[in-house]
Amino acid sequence: MTIYLDAVWVLNFLLDLMLLMLTQALSRVYTPKGRLVLGAIVASFIVPITLYFPNAYISTLFGKILYSILIIAVTFRFVSVKQMMKQLLLFYFVTFTIGGGLFAAHYVLQNPIALSASGFLSFSTGYGDPVSWLFVVIGFPIALWFTKNRMDKHVVEKIRYDQLYEVCLTINNKSFTTTGFIDSGNQLVDPLTKRPVVICDESFLKQWFQHDDWIKLRQAYENLNMEDIPVNWASYMQVVPFHGVEGRSNFLFALKPDNLTIYYGEQQIVASKLLIGIQFSDLTDDKSYHCLLHPQLIKLATIHSA
Repeated sequence: MTIYLDAVWVLNFLLDLMLLMLTQALSRVYTPKGRLVLGAIVASFIVPITLYFPNAYISTLFGKILYSILIIAVTFRFVSVKQMMKQLLLFYFVTFTIGGGLFAAHYVLQNPIALSASGFLSFSTGYGDPVSWLFVVIGFPIALWFTKNRMDKHVVEKIRYDQLYEVCLTINNKSFTTTGFIDSGNQLVDPLTKRPVVICDESFLKQWFQHDDWIKLRQAYENLNMEDIPVNWASYMQVVPFHGVEGRSNFLFALKPDNLTIYYGEQQIVASKLLIGIQFSDLTDDKSYHCLLHPQLIKLATIHSA
């Protein structure tokens, strides 16, 4: 049988890339897309190595472990032994979990499969097994969505709602820091853009505005006159409709920020796809916090190591 190395190599590259993407999604550590691609290229080299050097050290158990460590180091960089071990175990977890599904598909169709350290090698045809290609196109995206969706729900359920967190808000390239509270009852989402809305109070947001601009903005809100919004802030403003606890329809003035950083334990959660709802008063009498954080930010934002 003739084996088309380029076709099998492409198949394994795609599988390795998807496995690394899922590992990154589960570990919730920021990784540039370029490093994911580079890691997949390194992982896919197992194909020509296995074909041309079947008795190489890399084919042994310890060789495969060392090669897996190399893949993780290239993809995620070395930060600490603890983090690398976490990512390595997640990589193996994802590989064996996804591999089990693919193995079952091959078993049902009575096609042989060979597992490698970083992906799957299947040579039932010279172009790679058709089930593997079907898995790349259809099966993996479904598995990726299902696994990430379940993990996101698990993360949200474990959020500690009773703690305050330092936050840094950047609007119009200007940043200020304050204290935020993760509010389990804050489920406000802009119905148009589906972005979560974080509520910030007057004493915090006034720092971005000139005194006259803030007065005009408040008058625009109270008089329902959009023409009163300061011209230099018009492009940053958005009106968010919502239903209050009493059931009546209302609206909220919201700002489009550059980003919001939440210092969540030893991690920094950076979110950019959100809106900042304006409350023209203080959130609390003791001013212990000035932002009501949306729980959805914890699962949608990018996490960086502090």
